[in-house]
Amino acid sequence: MSNDRAQEREAAALTRVVNDLAYSYEGVFSRESVAQVVQESYDLLAEKSSVHGFLLVLTERFARERLSAQAKSQGLRITQNPEVLFICVRNAGRSQMAAALLHHRSGGAVHVRSAGSEPGDEIHHLVQQVMAEIGVPLTEAFPKPLTDDVVRASDVVVTMGCGDACPYYPGKRYLDWDLPDPAELPIEGVRAIRDEIDRHIRELLTELQSGFPVH
Repeated sequence: MSNDRAQEREAAALTRVVNDLAYSYEGVFSRESVAQVVQESYDLLAEKSSVHGFLLVLTERFARERLSAQAKSQGLRITQNPEVLFICVRNAGRSQMAAALLHHRSGGAVHVRSAGSEPGDEIHHLVQQVMAEIGVPLTEAFPKPLTDDVVRASDVVVTMGCGDACPYYPGKRYLDWDLPDPAELPIEGVRAIRDEIDRHIRELLTELQSGFPVH
C-alpha cells in the first residue's frame, strides 16, 4: 500500500472517530472541539510506536475519556460519583493497579482515571500477572499521558512518585503514596506493592463512601 493511500485510510478512520464522539457529545461540545481533542489524543499516543497497531482504537478511548473530563470540569455534565485520578511516572504499574483496584472495589461507583508524567510503551508484564492472580485483569489498560483536563475533572488526585509533574489546582484533595517502581522488582516485590496499594484503596474507598469532603 502506498504511503498516500495509507494516510488516506488513517484520515478516514480518524474522521469516523470524530463523528462517533461528536454524536455522543452532541449538545455538549461542537464537532470542531471534538475533532481537536481527537487529533491531540492521536498525536500524543502516536509518539509510542508500540501501540501503533491499535492506535485508532486507543485514540477513541483516550479522547472519550478526555471529553468526559472536560464536560465534568466545565459543568456541562453533572455526576454525583466522585472522580479519582492516579498518576505515576510511566502509567505502566502503580497507577494502573490503583485505578483497577478502586474500580473493582467500588463496583464502578467511583469514576477512576490514571495517567503518567512520562508514559511508557505498555503495562509491565509482572504487573499484569499479579493483577490477573487476584481476578482484576488489566487487559484493556494502556499507558496514557497526563493531560490538564483529567486533573481539572478530578476530586482526588493520588500521585505515586511523579514528583512535581502533576499540575496543582486549589480546592482538590491531593494524596501522595510513596511506593517503589514495580519495574525494578521481582514478582514477589510486585505482589507486595499490589497488596500495599490495595490497603490504600480500601482506606480511600471508606472515606469516599462516608461522604468526606473531597474538595
